[in-house]
Amino acid sequence: MPNSLFPIMHLPSFLWLWKIAAWSMGLSLLAYLLLAVTGFWMLRARTSQQPPSIPFLTKGHQGMRSLHFTIGISMVSLVLLLLAIGVIGTLGHFGSLGQSSHLVAGLIVVALVLLSAFSATQIIARQSWARPLHIGINIVLFMGFAWVSLTGWSVVQKYLP
Repeated sequence: MPNSLFPIMHLPSFLWLWKIAAWSMGLSLLAYLLLAVTGFWMLRARTSQQPPSIPFLTKGHQGMRSLHFTIGISMVSLVLLLLAIGVIGTLGHFGSLGQSSHLVAGLIVVALVLLSAFSATQIIARQSWARPLHIGINIVLFMGFAWVSLTGWSVVQKYLP
């Protein structure tokens, strides 16, 4: 039995928890992709003379900005859910954290997502440094998501029968 402040939880199965984590990770990656597409659209609209029109967005650039912000809030929520699942699941299964490099990768991704969200609020507040920081963080976040996905796959293998 691991030497820990947290006893191992003897639950029938953690499979339901990992299913939620798998869906949350998939939806986080989808949100990231949609944020990249809408972010690119906003960049193009800002730098061109005539912004492209999107039929389902009646408010044009403002509608795309609202959509981008809503997807961003969703991604932040999903990543925080993944953090909670990872901590609860790891403590419940092993009794302690730090079983793999997935913890470090996950914490870095959470920090990047929160920093990205903060910088987005500063873009709205018209801070000149915020947009380049936001874009740069999200480029690094791509590598973070790749790292957390790879390390997560090795973690999943520990839980499979």
